[in-house]
Amino acid sequence: MTSFFVSGTPKGQPRPRACIRGKHAGVYDPGTADAWRHGDVLRPLTPIAEPVRVDIEFRMPAQKKNARTSPGQRTHSMKKPDIDNATKVVLDALTDAKFWVDDAQVVQLTAIKVAARQVPGAYICVYKVTP
Repeated sequence: MTSFFVSGTPKGQPRPRACIRGKHAGVYDPGTADAWRHGDVLRPLTPIAEPVRVDIEFRMPAQKKNARTSPGQRTHSMKKPDIDNATKVVLDALTDAKFWVDDAQVVQLTAIKVAARQVPGAYICVYKVTP
């Protein structure tokens, strides 16, 4: 098992944008998740080649209405980004960082969004799956 925390406000994978320049149409990535995607990742010496299970806890900045909850109480966050877009950014970032060969190796994924009491970010655990 490998686990680590990436600090910063989690971002979702942006949708590709289309544009027309003169007579040519093009598609581009707006890059709104680039800072989040290129955070520090503790990676193995060689990329993992086996099937993996990934657990992600997104710690979102606390909303003001949740400020009255007790420190030990976890409250779910329903603010953006959508959890599926946020997980896509994490999996793509781990692929770009050569953590594993390809994110198609992820055979099980669990994700949750909670309001952060301290530092926002994502706590990520990666487990090798044995047959």
